[in-house]
Amino acid sequence: MLPDQPGRPVCESASEMSEFALPNDANVLGTLFGGKVMALVDLAASLAAARHARCAIVTASIDRMTFLHPIHIGQLVTLKSSVNRVFRTSMEVGVKVFIEDLHTREVKHTSSAYLTFVALDKDGRKITVTPVLPQTEVELRRYEEAGERRALRLAQKSK
Repeated sequence: MLPDQPGRPVCESASEMSEFALPNDANVLGTLFGGKVMALVDLAASLAAARHARCAIVTASIDRMTFLHPIHIGQLVTLKSSVNRVFRTSMEVGVKVFIEDLHTREVKHTSSAYLTFVALDKDGRKITVTPVLPQTEVELRRYEEAGERRALRLAQKSK
């Protein structure tokens, strides 16, 4: 846990959403389009960012998407997200995507992503975000790793 600082614990931003993989969102092989998964990831991440910042937020970047397993029509897709770290006007949100076969009860981790969001006032100007307070070892690890990823993003941006 970080020393006595004002802020909100990670658990206040934690969000979860689920929906079925439906035929309208699938390719000819009966698996979800990658773009559909990316849209769901952006939505899940925006839920966590908005819960934390309590103001308008916009997606600034996504580091990358991994697709470990296909998502088949009829499977339940569950996305879990939370704020990993706040950097003055921006914040990193981590998202994990899981599928569940409701017949077999098998659950698989299918995708992960890190997204950066910026907080805005009613006029669209960047505003300062309340710090996030990691409280568990996992949250503290994610907090530290978010700092490392940000340093890499900034180094690439300056090239």
